[in-house]
Amino acid sequence: MEQFLEKIILNNSVKSYLTVLLVILAILFIKRIVSKYLAKLMFRLVGKAGKHVARESFLNLVVQPLDYFLLLLIGIISIDQLNFPDMLNVMVYRISLKEFLDALADGILISVFIWLGLRVIEFIALVLEQKANLTADMTDNQLIIFFKDFFKAILVIIGILMILRFSFNQDISNLLTGLSIVGAALALATRESLENLIASFIIFFDKPFITGDLVKVNGFSGTIEKIGLRSTRIRTLEKTYISVPNKQMVDTIVDNISLRSHRKAEIRIEVGLDATSSQLLQLIKEARSILLLNPVEGIAVYLVDTGKNAHVVNIEYLSLVSQPMEEFLQQRQDIIFKIILLMEDLKIQMAAAATDVVVTNKSIG
Repeated sequence: MEQFLEKIILNNSVKSYLTVLLVILAILFIKRIVSKYLAKLMFRLVGKAGKHVARESFLNLVVQPLDYFLLLLIGIISIDQLNFPDMLNVMVYRISLKEFLDALADGILISVFIWLGLRVIEFIALVLEQKANLTADMTDNQLIIFFKDFFKAILVIIGILMILRFSFNQDISNLLTGLSIVGAALALATRESLENLIASFIIFFDKPFITGDLVKVNGFSGTIEKIGLRSTRIRTLEKTYISVPNKQMVDTIVDNISLRSHRKAEIRIEVGLDATSSQLLQLIKEARSILLLNPVEGIAVYLVDTGKNAHVVNIEYLSLVSQPMEEFLQQRQDIIFKIILLMEDLKIQMAAAATDVVVTNKSIG
């Protein structure tokens, strides 16, 4: 038995192969237990900050990437203890198979580590969102979403640089120096993206609108659902989903309807030409009295136009925006009905009702 274990196959003894295999099998069986234990230790580090977040939320986020990371880490370390077989160490495009496999293993390990880091960022954002939900200010939620995406992008860039350094043995210092030169060219090529990024910072710090606001921009009206690094997502009143570049949101006039203090109502009445001046004056006076009986502001009732078809009376008033929309519409309906009754009492007809169409026949020749 001892002789069999010491037998050399592909530059390694059978005993070495069995040892590595047992280690990998062992980590396969206990990786979930170890991962959950390590995840619980990690949760304790943020336990006070994340007391509003269930522990299961954290475990669901990090256990799976932690599983793969532990399996890959232990597996790579174990396999690295073996001697690479000489007969398999062939050259593939000026690189040996051993170097290629080492680079591939490093790249996969770094990728899984970055995946784990991204999940940790998601959990930290989840903790901060739970805290932000306890306050009335929606700006905190907006900043959390923004910086979550921002730090994720930074972590991915760091991961790419680590892969270049450890998998491809590139000198990052020289690469960063080269990037400063290439960056100038990229800045010109990606000027629009950079402008959108800068505009996103302007939006966050100037706060012309926040997530949840009802806005009107470029002919579209809708609710702000997300402010990203490049664009702002809006759910329109027609329930469509549009993305507006942040630069456009900064450069364009944005009407933040959510910040208005009052809601304007306008009623246009076209009175028949047979109405006398005294009837019109009485209509305007009584219509103003009707409005004064309601909790409205900025009352304006005037004869604004006249012509060959009708006299036009315009009625405007303002209601507090805190008034529910259903109540606002009901109030407007009641005012219109009262004005119709008033016109009936004053014997005033609408323009269409006062128009007579006369058809005459004339012979030609």
